[in-house]
Amino acid sequence: MSSDTRATPTISAGAPGSGRISTEVATLYGDALDRAPALAPRRTARRFGNLLRFLPYLRPYATRFVLMVVFAVASTVAGIVTPLVTQRVVDGPIRDSQHRGLYTLGAAAIAIGIVEAVFMFWRRWVVARGTLGTETGIRLDLYAKLQRLPLGFHTQWESGQLLSRIMNDLSTVRRFLGFGLLFMIMNLLQIVITTALLLRMYWPLGLVVVVSAVPIVWLCLVNERQYTRLSRTIQDQTGDVASAVEESVGGLRVIKAFGRREHIFEGFDGRATDLWRTSMARVRLTSWFWTVLEAIPSLTLVVVLGFGALAVGHQRISLGTLVAFITLMLSIVWPIASLGFLLSMTQDSMTAADRISEIFDATETIRDGSLALEHPEGRLTFSDVSFRFPDGDADVLEHLNLEIEPGQTIALVGGTGSGKTTLTALVPRLADVTGGAIRIDGVDIRDLRVAELRSIVATAFEDATLFSMSVRENLTLGRSDATEAEIVQALDVAQAGFVHDLPWGLDTRIGEQGMSLSGGQRQRLALARAVLVKPRILVLDDTLSALDMETEALVEAALKRVLVGVTGIVVAHRASTVLLADKVAMLSEGRVSHVGTHAELLATVPEYRELLSADYDAETGITPNGDARGSEDDEEVLDRG
Repeated sequence: MSSDTRATPTISAGAPGSGRISTEVATLYGDALDRAPALAPRRTARRFGNLLRFLPYLRPYATRFVLMVVFAVASTVAGIVTPLVTQRVVDGPIRDSQHRGLYTLGAAAIAIGIVEAVFMFWRRWVVARGTLGTETGIRLDLYAKLQRLPLGFHTQWESGQLLSRIMNDLSTVRRFLGFGLLFMIMNLLQIVITTALLLRMYWPLGLVVVVSAVPIVWLCLVNERQYTRLSRTIQDQTGDVASAVEESVGGLRVIKAFGRREHIFEGFDGRATDLWRTSMARVRLTSWFWTVLEAIPSLTLVVVLGFGALAVGHQRISLGTLVAFITLMLSIVWPIASLGFLLSMTQDSMTAADRISEIFDATETIRDGSLALEHPEGRLTFSDVSFRFPDGDADVLEHLNLEIEPGQTIALVGGTGSGKTTLTALVPRLADVTGGAIRIDGVDIRDLRVAELRSIVATAFEDATLFSMSVRENLTLGRSDATEAEIVQALDVAQAGFVHDLPWGLDTRIGEQGMSLSGGQRQRLALARAVLVKPRILVLDDTLSALDMETEALVEAALKRVLVGVTGIVVAHRASTVLLADKVAMLSEGRVSHVGTHAELLATVPEYRELLSADYDAETGITPNGDARGSEDDEEVLDRG
């Protein structure tokens, strides 16, 4: 994130892990700006720099934008020339009653008006594809950036805030780059040229117009600071509302099950009301600003008419000059009045660019390596591994050492918070170690190409994530070239044959997050997806937790066949799952405290027996020598090992 965003309290709503912006925070931000006016120019320059950084996205459409400028200049010039033709009409044919000249100049004025309209049409036509293409280019790069950022970044940000940036903020930037910036330049150009012509026609009246511009400039400067604060708050609160909608939709079953619809609605209502109040504050500000901005030209027109009539009466200017003067002055009323709209658009776009830049400037901690393993064996080594979350005060894993031989399966067990899931996330580099190293066949995984590493390592998570696509597309997400036979085999291993009973079989779309399936069905599809990759290292993060005992037994029997020749890491909470492994590593306070077979740890480690006590009665199941004894059920569990 940029230094600016860390320095101002308002960013708390858009910053990682933030909630709603309160009125108090917004007020604090405004007070801070008031207390530090010297910082405002530098802050504005930095925000405008964030906006200009997107100009390279215009290059593929440079020809269209050049034509847009040419057509805009031509239409502006035509608009300025028309009053000058009117002056000739009044001071020539009308004054002298020359009908022929009147027809000629009248036709010329009509022609100029038609030319102006044609240029305006061409300008809008050529710019449409360029602006949409620019927006798409930025959006694609922003999405790619989000994909490259580590999990730590995404866990700290509300998804609604990211969605707001990639949709709403990008549209705001696109509108400014394709419309606002051009009209800001063209309107200023028209105002300057027209004012110069007015001074040349009759400088006393021209001076009145120039003086009337002073309060307009002052109003723009005063409005800028307050509008910027409100704009940033609205955009952040829009992200909060989007997050609330997404969370409530995703957790709809839980909300309904606990009868908390009214409670959730109250929370959403609070966020939506905050957004409404802030939006209304901005409407009041802009309404007042635009009203005054339009009133000043109207008052100026009254003054010009009065003094202009006197000047005509004293023959200091001609009637045609006065008509042309008033026409020219009226032609810049809209450019002057639209400055408020354009300045508001500029502030919105700078705020949007600032929010988008927070993502583009986020640090990519997962750097791509350059090495590849031609024939990976799958030997996995954890050497003095430590890991701490970016916002953590202590290590989750600390000086952890573990060696897993090729083809060996090891079960990770430990209490809640012992670091099991964190350890499994480090293997495919969903996060990077903060100390030590993880090696595959002696090569530090940070030196491997990320794509290469993730083709060697496949992971099935406890919280199975499926996408709103077909079953087939979900299964082949990690291996698009899988054959039909391989897909069927993977489904058999995961006991996911239920997919054949879906309305369209493998081509059935399963809805967002796979919500049309049960938890166990989602886990089995996620397991089949990991198996289908045919990795050298398979990581199962408690993947069988949602399965019933019968299905779990069938999956485990199939996994025993799959894990032959594959290095496996299995996070386990049940004795039956532990028996899939050749060895067990017990984690305690971020370290591997014990390594051994299931029977060895049951016999020698009381903490291990307590962890598995729900599935296995260690007191009756193990003799002092470590041999199995006790009930037939206990013997059956050990026999499965």
